[in-house]
Amino acid sequence: MNSRTQVITIPGPVGLIQLSIDLPDELKQNPDFELRGLALIAHPHPLLGGTMDNKVVQTLARTFNQLGYLSVRPNFRGVGLSEGSHDEGRGELEDLVYLSDWIRTPQSWIEYLSNSSEQTWITKTNQLPLALAGFSFGSYVGTHLTHQLAELGRPIERFVMVGSAAGKWKLADKVPVDTIVIHGENDETIPLQAVFDWARPQELTVCVVPGADHFFHRKLHCIRNIILSNWLGFPKK
Repeated sequence: MNSRTQVITIPGPVGLIQLSIDLPDELKQNPDFELRGLALIAHPHPLLGGTMDNKVVQTLARTFNQLGYLSVRPNFRGVGLSEGSHDEGRGELEDLVYLSDWIRTPQSWIEYLSNSSEQTWITKTNQLPLALAGFSFGSYVGTHLTHQLAELGRPIERFVMVGSAAGKWKLADKVPVDTIVIHGENDETIPLQAVFDWARPQELTVCVVPGADHFFHRKLHCIRNIILSNWLGFPKK
């Protein structure tokens, strides 16, 4: 995605997991740059072409980089170099729980990054907050991850759902109250009404992008702007 992107494979619960790791541009100029946090990003359905290189997923990673976060984009089971096979969300959730711990363990980075000795941020990963984002099927798995991590006493900092899978897969009944929900007005895969029906009992705000389809063609910048505005206030042009 950029010169700070590294692709690695690590052992997971059922075999190798392939990851793309995206670092903020500030680390190019300053190896002592203070990361704001870590972001784990889940991609769309593996059997429908979803990968860690999906354009929406890359947009989410790039946006978190702008916010000063390190972004991690795993390939789900059976995608790319990730081993195993599609498990309808169960195994995918298991892998994300595993990764949420892995990325917050300094020794993990020391073992798998070729230039780890030059990266002072590595020693602080166990102190950084973890944000989560998911697109489509990835948002479905993400809702259950937020619930499970909260039960484990390791709550996430914030959750971003794009093209929420409401009505297509069984989302968790409740997500954090500050969850950012982004949906396209003309989403042909997940009807906007289904998202409203899921969000209504939780009193969640749904950010609707006018004219956007499920994949946000020509609307990716809207995803970025909505997230930035919720973290920082509207970005300057």
